[in-house]
Amino acid sequence: MSDFRPQAPSAETVFLRTYSRRKGDGTRENFQEAMLRTVNDLAEIGKFTPDELQLVAEQALNQHAFPSGRAFWVAGTAWGKKPENFSGYYNCTSTHMVDLDAFSLLVDLAMQGSGTGAILEQDVIDQLPEVSAKVNIIRVNPIGNKPGDSETTLLTIGDQSILVVGDSRHGWVKAYQDLIRLAFYSKDTVNLTLDLGNVRPAGERLKGFGGTANPVKLESMFRKVADLLNSAVGRKLTTVEACLLIDEAATAIVAGNIRRSAGMRQFSQNDADAATAKLGLYNQDEAGNWRVDPAKEALRMANHTRCYHTKPSYQEVEDAVRLQFNSGEGAIQFVPEAVARANADILPDAFSRKRFLSAYTAQGREAAAKQLKAEALSRGIEFDERELQHRMDRYGLNPCGEIVGRDFHCNLAEVHLNTIDPSDYASQHDAFYAAGLQVAALLQHKFVHERYQYSREIDPIVGVSFTGLFDFFVHAFGYEWLKWMMEGRQPGRAADLFS
Repeated sequence: MSDFRPQAPSAETVFLRTYSRRKGDGTRENFQEAMLRTVNDLAEIGKFTPDELQLVAEQALNQHAFPSGRAFWVAGTAWGKKPENFSGYYNCTSTHMVDLDAFSLLVDLAMQGSGTGAILEQDVIDQLPEVSAKVNIIRVNPIGNKPGDSETTLLTIGDQSILVVGDSRHGWVKAYQDLIRLAFYSKDTVNLTLDLGNVRPAGERLKGFGGTANPVKLESMFRKVADLLNSAVGRKLTTVEACLLIDEAATAIVAGNIRRSAGMRQFSQNDADAATAKLGLYNQDEAGNWRVDPAKEALRMANHTRCYHTKPSYQEVEDAVRLQFNSGEGAIQFVPEAVARANADILPDAFSRKRFLSAYTAQGREAAAKQLKAEALSRGIEFDERELQHRMDRYGLNPCGEIVGRDFHCNLAEVHLNTIDPSDYASQHDAFYAAGLQVAALLQHKFVHERYQYSREIDPIVGVSFTGLFDFFVHAFGYEWLKWMMEGRQPGRAADLFS
């Protein structure tokens, strides 16, 4: 008998495919075992009282309020206890790509299952150095010649440099980072042997994170990254090249069964190359067969958005909507509004927000920063220049799109309204309260990377969402509401009743 409601026929399949971990005896967890593993771990991290633990467990087991899918996967494991793995609990992240380390950070995050947002505006990418040298991969020792020999990546630099890729997440991340650093910091052409012999072959079990290994795209990832960097020797990366540098790694990670693709890339409003980067991604030959452009293929790993720091015209908005309708891409973001929402502690009302937005749109970003600081001082809030910059940069999006911030981790919980009686207000309260406890628990995490820990300290972000609202309203208001909705919410008695 299924642990799930008949109204959710795919729930059991999704649970067994994605969240149920294998136990020591080789069998899989059932729903109760997996959820209690997760809830007990959150209770330990969040220091729940016995009553809070009981409430969260009841709401989760009754499927009224679920913790994040990421926590459902990694919570309660020895792997999840290590600070370097805390990012694996989080649905989504965003990072300003202001230095080379940011690229390896995104790979590390993606390999832990987190969705990755990246700010790739021109003024951000301009902070990166120029590519200084070619890296020619002249030889590859194939995967699995000596699997399990070492988890550590080793780089030996010489006339014939050798990059030995370690058989671990850290090994992959460091190898990716080393390849990038060779291109940016070497003075002369580097002839490189890529040794993948330590990397275990596809199908072997990942004992810590869970799942199975699949390095099928690893060699091609290193080759494509090298080719991309080689084409930029003597200059800085373009924004689209920086995007591809991230997404080539994402392609290998997705192939490795870590997680579905979950990425968001944000570009400047006037970045024409970024705006059209995915056009022509798919083409048909004369026989009608579809093919993907191999040079652009990795761009499929993320959604693209342009950041408008000035108010877009009606035509720009219409063009963006049309492009999204036709291709699924082309979204634009009005940055001043995002920054205002992310500074609700300083701009708590319509009047203060209007003053800030007026300064931003009429006079520009510097004037807006001065206005934000003035609004803060009027409320007795003081901060240094780093925090002011952080506050003005709080428009980074996560791949799900609900949250804005800078260099952040976002944890989510979800209330399943379709499992709750609309007339039972106490149950609704308990579900949302339990969801709040689930997300608040992870605010106790201390991240090992300073930029993420700084953001956590000054701008802690959590999100509680809900699903099943349509069913909830049908149960609450009946057929008349459903009929009114299906007929386009026309004026009349129903509109007066339900609007």
